[in-house]
Amino acid sequence: DRSDATGHALRTNQGVRIADNQNTLKAGDRGPSLLEDFIMREKITHFDHERIPERIVHARGTGAHGFFQSYGNHAELTKAGFLQDPEKITPVFVRFSTVQGPRGSGDTVRDVRGFAVKFYTDEGNFDLVGNNMPVFFIQ
Repeated sequence: DRSDATGHALRTNQGVRIADNQNTLKAGDRGPSLLEDFIMREKITHFDHERIPERIVHARGTGAHGFFQSYGNHAELTKAGFLQDPEKITPVFVRFSTVQGPRGSGDTVRDVRGFAVKFYTDEGNFDLVGNNMPVFFIQ
């Protein structure tokens, strides 16, 4: 059986001994994880609910809800339905943010700025993101 750093056997919240907490039950050798694996579900629940950490990147920002409407039919350029119909009104959410400053940092600090536009289309969400840097540092 597995044990923790103090030598005690690992157990679930209900006191069941855990023989292996590093693998999950799967449908076949390479299949998807099964929901009946209560140990995995318990670990995920702990991971997701322990605390909500402060957002480090793009922590400060401003957002707005609105609508997008194309000026024309752009079917020759794209398959996106919301860009092919000039009559289609698509809900959007826009976010402008600083990149490195934590919550409470000043707006006047020289910093990379970011933006994101989320289009809520009939085909699913379309996200457009950007930064105001000439060359992005991750390639």
